[in-house]
Amino acid sequence: MLYYLFTYLNKNFHIPGAGLFQYISFRAGVAAVLSLLIIIIYGTNLISFLRRKQVGEDIRDLGLEGQLQKKGTPTMGGLIIIAAILIPTLLMAKLDNVYVILLIATTVWLGFIGFLDDYIKVFKKNKEGLAGRFKIVGQVTIGLVVGLTLYFNESVVVREVNRDVKTTVEVMNEEGELISNYHDVKSTKTTVPFYKNNEFDYGKIIPWLGSNYTWIIYTLVVILIITAVSNGANITDGIDGLAAGTSGIIGLTLAIFAYLSGRVDFSHYLNIMYIPHLSELVIFCTAFVGACLGFLWYNAYPAQVFMGDTGSLALGGIIAVLALAVRKELMIPVLCGVFLVENASVVLQVSYFKYTKKKYGEGRRIFLMSPLHHHYQKKNIPEAKIVTRFWIMGILLAIAALALLKIR
Repeated sequence: MLYYLFTYLNKNFHIPGAGLFQYISFRAGVAAVLSLLIIIIYGTNLISFLRRKQVGEDIRDLGLEGQLQKKGTPTMGGLIIIAAILIPTLLMAKLDNVYVILLIATTVWLGFIGFLDDYIKVFKKNKEGLAGRFKIVGQVTIGLVVGLTLYFNESVVVREVNRDVKTTVEVMNEEGELISNYHDVKSTKTTVPFYKNNEFDYGKIIPWLGSNYTWIIYTLVVILIITAVSNGANITDGIDGLAAGTSGIIGLTLAIFAYLSGRVDFSHYLNIMYIPHLSELVIFCTAFVGACLGFLWYNAYPAQVFMGDTGSLALGGIIAVLALAVRKELMIPVLCGVFLVENASVVLQVSYFKYTKKKYGEGRRIFLMSPLHHHYQKKNIPEAKIVTRFWIMGILLAIAALALLKIR
């Protein structure tokens, strides 16, 4: 909203400083600071409100050190994370941008599903929360919306080099000389490491079906990714500061991807896919990172508030849609490696337990406890040290994802 206001003021009244709102870097910086301040300033009020309403976490005794001390800690803190993402985005971003609209819709929708889950757990005293099938329906619904929009919306295009046909879209070097011509095309290409030109087209998965059915394959992939990543973030949110810190690292990496792919000069220099209108997502990304860092102010060990499913489902869904928008979803196993390992530890533990129980009559375990962070807690490693080490791994994976952008 402020973007439109200051653009109008600059155009009609030439107010000093109003022109700054034309720059994505300025608006992104303001969005990050606003997001951080919203949580730091109003976080205490939210925690007090949640305490008054007795919105406390009901902790099961799993035999973990310091676990029972967390009983009664306010949950549903994801509400302030969502507010800290949406308010700066609404103020600073172009609200007619299709990518921004999709991310706002994803944040609200998955935040609502998570809120219902937390509400049932806290106020209805049902430890199971929202039935799993309803969560899946919600995730599939937003997956359909995102997949169909990214496939069919006319604004979602890739700008490719056209050396034979001269177009009106041109890239100039610093001397004003023509470098190349481009044309915009609808495409289901995405980035994948170790592949020719680092690009892969979903239309080539089942070529005999023809291009008329590519949208089905693409939409199914989108649904799978959103469901997997949102659940991965949900599982990772098991100890103080782990999900928020890891999500902030991933969000910053995706902001870099969005900025590079959304700038014609940088994408040309790096020889990567140029996606028009994408750079506006940098503002959403910086608000996202600011919200994650701000939440750590209260969620770092020992936590004063938990995000609950309200926050974790929204954070995971946001990361998935951001990755899809910047066409880096096939790099999620690297970029979101912490989520992947946490998810895999649960699947392996459950599968192995069932297998050994059927074969030997007694279930056996791979880990002392799953998800993986509980395994290390069982080994009596301090919670803060576990979280810090997971953050370090998240940073290393983020660097690896950035490096893979150029490995062909």
